[in-house]
Amino acid sequence: MHTADRIDHGAAVAAEAARFAALLADADLTVPVPTCPGWTLADLVRHAGGVHRWFSVLLRQRIQQPPAGREVDLRLPERQDGYAEWLRAGAAEAAEVFADTDPDAPMWVWGADGHARFWIRRMLFETLVHRVDAERALGLPSVIDPALARDGVDEFLANLPFAVLFAPKVAQLRGSGEAVRFRCTDTDGTWLVRLRPDGFGLDADLDGDGLPVPAAAEVRAGAADLLLLLYGRLDRTAPGVHTTGDGALLDLWSANSAF
Repeated sequence: MHTADRIDHGAAVAAEAARFAALLADADLTVPVPTCPGWTLADLVRHAGGVHRWFSVLLRQRIQQPPAGREVDLRLPERQDGYAEWLRAGAAEAAEVFADTDPDAPMWVWGADGHARFWIRRMLFETLVHRVDAERALGLPSVIDPALARDGVDEFLANLPFAVLFAPKVAQLRGSGEAVRFRCTDTDGTWLVRLRPDGFGLDADLDGDGLPVPAAAEVRAGAADLLLLLYGRLDRTAPGVHTTGDGALLDLWSANSAF
């Protein structure tokens, strides 16, 4: 069974949103968010809560084609001291939508999995990564469950080739067949990304004899660190991150892959 099949993504959204909201109780929402340059903590909360409401609209409508716009009533409170409750309310609304949604229902998505479950899983990792952003802004440590982080790595790498619409640098990830291997060191999880002249994507990690396919570069880290590295929240020189092989290829990846 795939790791993603063992995770209740809807329940995890609620848990991550609750952790995020709890950070806001006595927080100064004017503090900058170092991992989101130009944003304050208030901006981060508005973005995360907006994602909950926007994705809920998409799921409720079971959209079958790209939406014409992103207008949605955010129902923001007048005062920022209401932001924590507003974030919780958006997550609660999402939970109601999840309960009424068949995750296997076909839907338009921007990524690899054309079903409703794409949006639920995507909402989870939007919430989780931004919860970590909030903790960074407040000088707090972050803890991410390894199984959840492993699933987040898988979700990121599967969908990244389709992200050029809002992450145009992804179009620069081209090559002549070079491969980068990403490996979790604290849980199962190995991915081989191959760069080709016409694009890139996940490839088989093992050959026909069950042996690892050669890679020009490899990145190894615990699942949580690997997730944060892929999202540009951690540098590959950080303790616990180990790289080998073609440094120029890793530079190309780092410069063009985060969103």
